[in-house]
Amino acid sequence: MENVLENIPYQDEKMGSRKLVDEKYLLLMQAALKPGQSVPQHNANSNVHILVVRGEVVINLDGTESLAREGSLLPVSHQTSMNIKNKSAQDASFLIIKTPNPSEMAG
Repeated sequence: MENVLENIPYQDEKMGSRKLVDEKYLLLMQAALKPGQSVPQHNANSNVHILVVRGEVVINLDGTESLAREGSLLPVSHQTSMNIKNKSAQDASFLIIKTPNPSEMAG
């Protein structure tokens, strides 16, 4: 059993992350951002849901920013241009739920 509120993978110099589940139809990761850190701009490589478990983050989807607070669940469609930033003064962490696993999306 994994407790996602313990041993959150924060790093001082960049975004921290860890894989929690890596199966054919599900990739579940946890990301951790200290204040000022971000997930670089990229396109979603699967159907994604972001669940904020600590703090708050600003999520930019195709140029539209949304503030996601603890408990927020945000769907992200495959190939959506996105980035995530911690603009707050507190640490933030969120779960990244990808279905199917991006390894199954390759043609």
